[in-house]
Amino acid sequence: MATIPVVIKHQGKKHNVDLDPSTNGEVFKLQVYSVTNVEPDRQKILVKGGQLKDDMELSKLNAKPGQEFMMIGTPRSGATALSRPKEAIKFVEDMTEAEAAQQVGAIPAGLTNLGNTCYLNSALQTLRTIPELQEELVKYGRPGSGASADTTAALRDLYKYMGETQEHFAPHVFLLALRAENQQFAQRAKNGHGYAQQDAEEAWSHIITQLKQKLLLQKSDPNSSESSESNALSFVDRYMTGRTTIVTKQDEGAADQEGETTQEIFLKLNCNIKGTTNHLRDGLKDAGVANIEMRGGHYTRTSHISRLPKYLTVHFVRFGWKERAGDSGIKTKIMRKVTFPHELDMVEFCTDELRAKLVPVRDKVREVRKDEEDIERARKRQKKIRDKEAADAAAGIVDSVSASKNESDKKPVDKKDSKKKDGKTADGDTEMEDVVYKTDAEIDAEKAAALLEAKKELHSLISQDLLDDEGSNKSGLYELRGVVTHKGASADSGHYTSFVKKQGPLDPKTGRRGEEDGKWWWFDDDKVSEVEADTIATLSGGGESHSALILLYRAIPLPSADGTSDL
Repeated sequence: MATIPVVIKHQGKKHNVDLDPSTNGEVFKLQVYSVTNVEPDRQKILVKGGQLKDDMELSKLNAKPGQEFMMIGTPRSGATALSRPKEAIKFVEDMTEAEAAQQVGAIPAGLTNLGNTCYLNSALQTLRTIPELQEELVKYGRPGSGASADTTAALRDLYKYMGETQEHFAPHVFLLALRAENQQFAQRAKNGHGYAQQDAEEAWSHIITQLKQKLLLQKSDPNSSESSESNALSFVDRYMTGRTTIVTKQDEGAADQEGETTQEIFLKLNCNIKGTTNHLRDGLKDAGVANIEMRGGHYTRTSHISRLPKYLTVHFVRFGWKERAGDSGIKTKIMRKVTFPHELDMVEFCTDELRAKLVPVRDKVREVRKDEEDIERARKRQKKIRDKEAADAAAGIVDSVSASKNESDKKPVDKKDSKKKDGKTADGDTEMEDVVYKTDAEIDAEKAAALLEAKKELHSLISQDLLDDEGSNKSGLYELRGVVTHKGASADSGHYTSFVKKQGPLDPKTGRRGEEDGKWWWFDDDKVSEVEADTIATLSGGGESHSALILLYRAIPLPSADGTSDL
């Protein structure tokens, strides 16, 4: 049925509205709301015979083109006028490929397998989840050096191209740079066809080493007289490098010997896998103690972490050499199942000094989380109760207990008979004074204020030297962000993929990300798919299926001094 152009008169103004006779008054009021900003429940539209009702069929109005209707009503207090969007709405079909790739829900670009290069693709996709790395790569530039001889420049360009498309991309330039820097990755396959399969962990380590040497950050003292390179630390130094304190003692020495103490840095932690290793914690503990022979004696080296980086790399040592008679041995894969957590607590592996700084923060984090969970549970309970009450009211259902209570409240009470001189009622109960109950909104506001204060207190517990160390972990807690996996029984073949946790939607105005949905991206060369968090638990090994080889953890975010944003 064709629409009829009519006019709404409101507060001296006329508004053109298309009336659809096939709809009802409720729909028409919504149309009027869009041009007057007066909510439908506050509108009084005068028609022949009275006011327009929500369920009235508009065909009964017998409206004529140009007919005028008077509307009485004002917007609610505080309501803002409807206005045209400040920015023009742009549909996906009208966007460029780069613009579409930046939209919420866009599938990230995959990487083409250029012949046994799945080991490289999985490492590149996992490293790309580090936002600080991409920010620093944009600033990187070495005049006069071609990308074909510089993996850092090639990585910068590769990530830039990947951010501008949802199609799979062939990393030719980066692969050429990698093979030019390290001939290991240029080895040919034993059958003479193409290039050999390589270890993803070795590719990862090479990339990190190059970034450590070339991707430099400006130090806080720009007035230093030292050269620019000596006056800078690298991205890897700040965000991905840890430090250990190692104590070496002779096994045959006195029980009270102090031993020799040294400091070492690490770019990754190894998880050794033995017959008794069932969990990541077991492997890390085993790697922290080593028995060695030197200077004609037996010694024990015990290491504890004295600096935890913001991004922690963990390597499952699944590949090793097995001795074989007549040659140097063969490279084998350890198939044992070793589980790992989504949240990793590294406090127990730290030195006493660092542990003393981390424990108060870690414990307060858990306390704040419990408060947040309690508030969320209370909110859900309140919503469930309100929804039930609304549904019961709509269905005409009355709670018998509430109804009887309401009826008893309505019964008149003879004050002379009900009170005695001692302030008690006739039935012997002590008379209660009026109690003022808080609304749900007031209770929620108090809880939110208490939570904000708890977050401020949490920030105050962070040691000043940890606050000054921008790229360090300040709580000892990590969240899992990426996993590189290997599928197959052989160390020299098989297939590598990677899993990367999805980030929350980015607000272009504030630069902050919203809440994450808990799902992960699975990068299988050029194929990219979304998987549930439960899938990550299946990557612990125990067979020829996908087993974790590299884990990338990130320090959990902590509140700033005002308790609002994250550090």
